[in-house]
Amino acid sequence: MSSNFSRRSFMKAAGLSLAGLAFRTFEGFSAAQHAYLPGVYQPSDRLGRVLEPQLEIKSRPDENSPTVGTYNVDDVVLWYGQVVGPKINYYAQRYTETPEGYVYAPYLQPVRDQPNQPLAALPQIEGMWVEVTVPYVDLAIANPPARSPWLEYTAQPRLYYSQIMWVDGIQTDDSGQILYHVKERYGSYGDEFWAAAQAFRPLSQDEITPIQPEVQDKLVVVNVNYQTLSCLENGREVYFCRVSTGPKVRNNNSNRESWATPLGTHTIWRKMISVHMTGGTTGGGYDLPGIGWTTLFSGQGMAIHSTFWHNSFGVPKSHGCVNASPDDARWIFRWTMPITPFEPGDITHQGLGSTKVQVEE
Repeated sequence: MSSNFSRRSFMKAAGLSLAGLAFRTFEGFSAAQHAYLPGVYQPSDRLGRVLEPQLEIKSRPDENSPTVGTYNVDDVVLWYGQVVGPKINYYAQRYTETPEGYVYAPYLQPVRDQPNQPLAALPQIEGMWVEVTVPYVDLAIANPPARSPWLEYTAQPRLYYSQIMWVDGIQTDDSGQILYHVKERYGSYGDEFWAAAQAFRPLSQDEITPIQPEVQDKLVVVNVNYQTLSCLENGREVYFCRVSTGPKVRNNNSNRESWATPLGTHTIWRKMISVHMTGGTTGGGYDLPGIGWTTLFSGQGMAIHSTFWHNSFGVPKSHGCVNASPDDARWIFRWTMPITPFEPGDITHQGLGSTKVQVEE
């Protein structure tokens, strides 16, 4: 990746003006806005990315309280903390306090703004795994035309906090900004991008070090009624989290049935640090890049994986997979067998030595 790439070329490809920035840091908030509120919140630098086209801001943590404003999709707001508040006919009864008021918590993705020192050269000849550590980063398509379906429905391509990609090139533009050449290693349609290097943290081999690899009796239990996941060692629970599965089938609707997470006992057969997910068995039309910590357990393509597009864990939201938070998906990925090598970040193995996934009601 040694050809010249000017800042003007990057901005043009990204659909931005020269006065714009491909990479934003959210420094406009004062330190006082992160202040600890005794007895209610913990000190935190957490931010929230808005996931809905428009999100109502309430004066109190109650859907019946006055609306005092709205946030738009991808707005980034300070996340002071969470409180319990009523939302009729919804599972989650949680609101997040922001500087302007309260918003329904499942409609915010918990994010942080942690820019990184860009690397001047790749640590490996072929490339490196990287994770997005800022709320979002704008992309410029490096090899037009766009190929992936998701790119057809967005005016400005972006990657979001916690997505994992592959970097195989580094450039410096004419203003001195370092850019990474970003793409997907598995499941890609062939799209490649340029993006500001500060947005990405290189992953290390230590981050996928297996957890308790010497334990042979391991079992993952997913309960679709309670939307929970438990990891058991010798019958003892060692990890628990809330997840989002496919809908529970209550009738003969063919779509609902095809979206359901398959009941029964399955064997993990493939694991990938990151993969592009599209389509599925349902024809639901989803197309999602950079899905991290993917643990496939069904021949139909169902997997436990990281999720950045919703924060509604505890409620069925998937087309059959098991959606988990990035931290939970990473832990499960490291704990389950087979062990995935850092390079190439992909392993296929089914049978003796692979962890079982039991999906039950």
